[in-house]
Amino acid sequence: MKLAFNDNEKLKLTLEGILVGVLSGLVVSMFRWTIAHSLKMFQGLYIAARTNMALVVGLVGLMVIIAALVGYLLKKEPNISGSGIPQVEAQLGGEMQMNWWSILWRKFVGGILSIGPGLFLGREGPSIQLGAAVGQGVGELTHDNVGVNQRVLIASGAAAGLSAAFSAPIAGAMFVLEEVYHNFSPLVWITSLASAVSANLIALYVFGLQPVLQVPYKYSLPVKYYWHLIILGIILGLMGRLYQICTLSMPAVFSLTRLPRYIQGIIPLVLIVPLGMMVPQFIGGGNEIIISLTKYGPSLMLMIGLFIIRFVYSMISYGSGVPGGIFLPILNLGAVIGAIYAIAMNQLGLLPLYFESNLIIFAMAGYFACIGKAPFTAIILVTEMVGSLKHLMPLAVLSLVAYIVVDLLNGAPIYEALKERLNLNSDYLNRVSKFNDRLEVPIYEGSSIDGKYIRDIPFPKDILVVSVYRGERQLIPRGDTLIKAGDRLVCMVNAGQRAKVSEKLADLFKTMD
Repeated sequence: MKLAFNDNEKLKLTLEGILVGVLSGLVVSMFRWTIAHSLKMFQGLYIAARTNMALVVGLVGLMVIIAALVGYLLKKEPNISGSGIPQVEAQLGGEMQMNWWSILWRKFVGGILSIGPGLFLGREGPSIQLGAAVGQGVGELTHDNVGVNQRVLIASGAAAGLSAAFSAPIAGAMFVLEEVYHNFSPLVWITSLASAVSANLIALYVFGLQPVLQVPYKYSLPVKYYWHLIILGIILGLMGRLYQICTLSMPAVFSLTRLPRYIQGIIPLVLIVPLGMMVPQFIGGGNEIIISLTKYGPSLMLMIGLFIIRFVYSMISYGSGVPGGIFLPILNLGAVIGAIYAIAMNQLGLLPLYFESNLIIFAMAGYFACIGKAPFTAIILVTEMVGSLKHLMPLAVLSLVAYIVVDLLNGAPIYEALKERLNLNSDYLNRVSKFNDRLEVPIYEGSSIDGKYIRDIPFPKDILVVSVYRGERQLIPRGDTLIKAGDRLVCMVNAGQRAKVSEKLADLFKTMD
């Protein structure tokens, strides 16, 4: 009887996940379409302003108005700041409670106003938060808004958001599991996958079947050139750590302006006018730049200049706190690093130039893998975005090397580091009842409790172990229940203390060196 109830619950959540996916697909597709057309319109205005001083003044005035509107939205709802991924992680961790409708419409409008004029921001972070808000809204409107069910719907919405933003459903589901939810629970992944696929169907209907980043290439990289992946991976790891340090330091830099946090977006918005007039083809999130990199010719200085512009202005754009993500800008910077490396190696006579496209593709994955510390997501995302399975091996090698380098440099996942800087709802953490939420904890190979009986494990007092899953089999925990690697413990905890309890259990269950 219990198994049937679980199956019914899974089916119900999967169907709700499909609904979340369809709604998120509609919202994110509108968001994505509006940003793309806004960017084209502004690029035209910047070009026209080269010979029209009145238009320059008008554009600067327009940017001040946009900054004021975005600032007003941020003042009313500070949680729409930045990409939104750290906020979604905090929400799923039980550290934050948000008003889904307030987030949904303000993030939608604020994201378009910030990204549309050409700031170096991505649509994917806001899309993830928009999808998560849709998931929360569906949970509340269907009265499925308590504990684990609501979190699953929020997670599935986040997967749908990324899927619709990049037309990458598998990467959308994997990103939620690897980076946002930090849990490979079957209940989460099947609902997230259903939601991501549903959202992608909507996106494919709107934008067509062509991959988002269809980078042309002639040949697969021969194994004899794989030593380049080691060197490029080290470079990406070093540059990835630099990106992390700079991104995390930008709020302190902006605080020197003495401007209120919610209005600091005026700085990048005004600066985008002269930059857009000089190089309109290089502004925005960077999607078109990646596709066109090989068309700019083998000019090393041009690529280095492009990297400096993209890196510095990405920091200014995201550091201002306006709604917008770093996902696509990271991929763009990785692609430029790949192009710089290919051109440099070609000039040294060590690599044919026709492999430039290959290294552009590989470096995108490597740069995101080390900055986000989510290598599986990086590999799958780039594979789906370029529309080819032929790069899996070099993608894996490069991502692994870059990841190891950042790990050796003590780099933390960028979204996790950004989450730690949020102002969390401490009042919310203390006003919920003692055991009202479910926490599922995996037991890894080498865990300190592997092979121990439950009665011998010093569980914290603020949890209640209610079941043990061994594969699809559910065990009722007793004192003589033996815990094995691969098990999943289901505990009841205080929702407000969920994150702290999770940390305690992670420390208790840590793997032995």
